[in-house]
Amino acid sequence: MFNKILIANRGEIACRVAATARRMAIRTVAVYSDADAHANHVHACDESVHLGGSAPKESYLRWEKILEAAKATGAQAVHPGYGFLSENEDFARACAEAGLVFIGPPPSAILAMGLKAESKRLMEKAGVPLVPGYHGSEQGVELLQREADRIGYPALIKASAGGGGKGMRIVEKSADFAAALASCQREAINSFGSDAVLIEKYVQRPRHIEIQVFGDTQGNYVYLFERDCSVQRRHQKVLEEAPAPGMTEAMRRQMGEAAVNAARAVNYVGAGTVEFIVEQTGGYDAPEAMKFYFMEMNTRLQVEHPVTEAITGLDLVEWQLRVAAGEPLPLKQEQLQIHGHAIEARICAENPDNNFLPATGTLHVYRKPAQHTAFQRSRVRVDDGVREGGEISPFYDSMIAKLIVHGATRAEALARLDAALAQTHIVGVATNVQFLRGVLRTDSFAQAKLDTALIERERAVLFDREPLGLPLAAAAAVVRTLVAERAATPADEPFARRDGWRAFGDYQRRFDFEFRGEERQAMLRYRRDGSLWLEVGGSEGALSFGALPGGQVELQFNGQRRTLDVYEQGAATYVFAPEGATRIDALDRMGHAGDVHTEGGRLTAPMPGKVVSFAVKAGDKVSKGQALAVMEAMKMEHTIAAPADGTVEELLYGPGDQVAEGAELLRIAA
Repeated sequence: MFNKILIANRGEIACRVAATARRMAIRTVAVYSDADAHANHVHACDESVHLGGSAPKESYLRWEKILEAAKATGAQAVHPGYGFLSENEDFARACAEAGLVFIGPPPSAILAMGLKAESKRLMEKAGVPLVPGYHGSEQGVELLQREADRIGYPALIKASAGGGGKGMRIVEKSADFAAALASCQREAINSFGSDAVLIEKYVQRPRHIEIQVFGDTQGNYVYLFERDCSVQRRHQKVLEEAPAPGMTEAMRRQMGEAAVNAARAVNYVGAGTVEFIVEQTGGYDAPEAMKFYFMEMNTRLQVEHPVTEAITGLDLVEWQLRVAAGEPLPLKQEQLQIHGHAIEARICAENPDNNFLPATGTLHVYRKPAQHTAFQRSRVRVDDGVREGGEISPFYDSMIAKLIVHGATRAEALARLDAALAQTHIVGVATNVQFLRGVLRTDSFAQAKLDTALIERERAVLFDREPLGLPLAAAAAVVRTLVAERAATPADEPFARRDGWRAFGDYQRRFDFEFRGEERQAMLRYRRDGSLWLEVGGSEGALSFGALPGGQVELQFNGQRRTLDVYEQGAATYVFAPEGATRIDALDRMGHAGDVHTEGGRLTAPMPGKVVSFAVKAGDKVSKGQALAVMEAMKMEHTIAAPADGTVEELLYGPGDQVAEGAELLRIAA
């Protein structure tokens, strides 16, 4: 076994690998960028080496610097994690040439499976079912258009070297193909360095089911069952679970054996995932009628590997290390068993109500649910690489943490996940936590009616929802203010108290708020007997409260007695309750200057990022909704559209320019 390994990654996966290595008495070396100088993964390892600038191409993608760091620190092997260099055959080959063990498959397997078109040709020879499509090497626009027309619409354009939902576009009709292809190729070049694509039939009502496989250097192979990853947004996974609901034993065996055949065809070694698209030809309640087709093989550990660990009781990183060190697989196929059900939720810094736009900022509050420390079948597990006070930067992907739960049944796991999400409190950046809770509560997810269109199908109940309502939110904000005032007043200075006491009559105090985009008021009446009366949002009643340890408040209002977690950040108050969370903002009537984003003619960057292209020039007339510019942030492209009809006056940046959030990109005259 190795004495020391270098982890060529960052964030939660670097922390995850380091934890297993520590348990196995293997020393670890971290690498880091400027932005990650104080990141968790740096502290999780025994040593660390600085690579360069914050952008991945200046740090985590500089494999020559990584190899130098490995040699300088005496590391014997390199674990690539996932993303970055994990599926780069040149890096794997360079590791071997430098006398380092690459903890992953051989370069030939990465190369064979890294190009989707080539991998599909290999799978066809191995007898693995394929989706109808075009996987050829000719990439002329006219040829690709003809192939898409031949296959029929909707069609799917996919970057041949892609992964993680990047470089992928669904095209509904022939007229939209050219624009979708151009966008897909731009994203593919930025993410993978190649604009080659393939075209496939877009399977209707598809499920995304993947098989975890493992191979060793002695030629042994096993499959560690399946994961359902159908719940997706923007072609990226949101929730993953194992085993797949409704899976029959016969289909599990067929898919598992097909996945092993795929791995065997490329002499695979280590952890890999064979991904299948599953067509539900008989509907949601007819699993026996499902048909599966090979999509791709990810030649690395997957983000969602913890759910497999939860149902098998195994540590897959330990398996990776043992196989890379030349040991045989620890177990044979007949020794592997499924225990219970596990679900993983990806907690991301993003705004679901604004097309999942990534968010950046400081984690002023980051509170996690109580968890077990074991990697295997813990009831609640959190994998992360951040801490309270840390920054979510625009340089890397938007995932904050993975929340994994395990239960005896799917229903138990689902209930446990909802409870754990309720205990996850994040203030400082927008997140998808409440959105995830909404997905769990949909009829589709609860009844396991799964497909990749689930989020869109349940849109009416998932977006722009308010779980708590104005009266409770305002009462919590008022109580937080009163608690702070009480704490700031010395007990021996009664005349400094701001409790509204008057010798004669009552005293009223007005609180002005903004709630869900509307200005609202709350009136608090201090009565002579010392009691409080609150009126807000059509509700009124006696208000009483008390402060509890840990920032909680207890309040009674409008017939309810509630214990809430309430946090203040600037003018905003964040309220967390068992049924959900919300935000309410205090308005300063003396200093309120209005909304700077309502200025006519301004088009500003919704997040920090890079300008990719402009679709217009000065003098062009534009109509509302027309695409004006494309930005790239957190590895994804985002289109900036015209808010109204007008004429472009000026472009203020050029392609390739880095811009800050709120930067004015162009001006439009009405």
